[in-house]
Amino acid sequence: MKIAITGASGKLGNWAILKLKEKTAAENIVALVRTPEKVANLGVEARAFDYNQPENLATALQGIDKLLLISGNEIGKRFEQHSAVINAAKEAGVKHLVYTSLLKADQSTLALAPEHLQTEEALKSSGIDYTILRNGWYTENYTETAQDTVKQGTLYGASGNGSINSASREDYAEAAAVVLSEDAHTQKTYELSGEESFTMQEYANALSVVSKKEIPYVNLPENEFANALEQAGMPQPVAAFYAGTHTATANGDLSDEGNTLRDLIGRPTTTLQEALTKALH
Repeated sequence: MKIAITGASGKLGNWAILKLKEKTAAENIVALVRTPEKVANLGVEARAFDYNQPENLATALQGIDKLLLISGNEIGKRFEQHSAVINAAKEAGVKHLVYTSLLKADQSTLALAPEHLQTEEALKSSGIDYTILRNGWYTENYTETAQDTVKQGTLYGASGNGSINSASREDYAEAAAVVLSEDAHTQKTYELSGEESFTMQEYANALSVVSKKEIPYVNLPENEFANALEQAGMPQPVAAFYAGTHTATANGDLSDEGNTLRDLIGRPTTTLQEALTKALH
């Protein structure tokens, strides 16, 4: 049984391979990555795999039984890239394809949602056994800038009182490893999110506790937040996208009260305080 992971040099892909190595022998795992040398430290076979070179994908997937397709990061190109992978997987005889989608992809107002939903539909119509992992937000989306926020002294946003049920990349990667190493998950779509819910005000409160420095939260209208991000040096399209994710948060798109992720990994999901403590110390 050969299991392959796309995007293996990325943060989620790295975690997925580490978690999979806890469940199967390293020789059963293949890292798919544009530059195989980048993942030499993972101790598994690495094959060249570039979403933008569809003519080479089926060859790279020869002998693969199960495939984790980690969604690409080029917004606007992702459906084309994902479709190429799905077609190559079918050509190569991959038996089970697992895709990392977006929480509530069929309802979400996030700009990311349409390409995820298109990919889900393409996968379902491909004839390959599938599992769709609708991942919620990564807690690292917040904690990776925690040190900068503490230095700045104020947390800005446009999320209002919108609730967020995020989880760590490690949590989501472990769920993917479980699904890849078991046979009970085909033809299923899982909404995955952290157990703990927090607003950006509550995030600021937690940041204040962990940093031992009072960090107020200032909620701005979306356009003002986007302008502030631009003034801080963020390119305009990125600033607009990021501010839009805060409006989607206010709309409830990052909130989910299910415990499917916890149940899949068999342990509590990583708490915000745990993640902040790791980020700041």
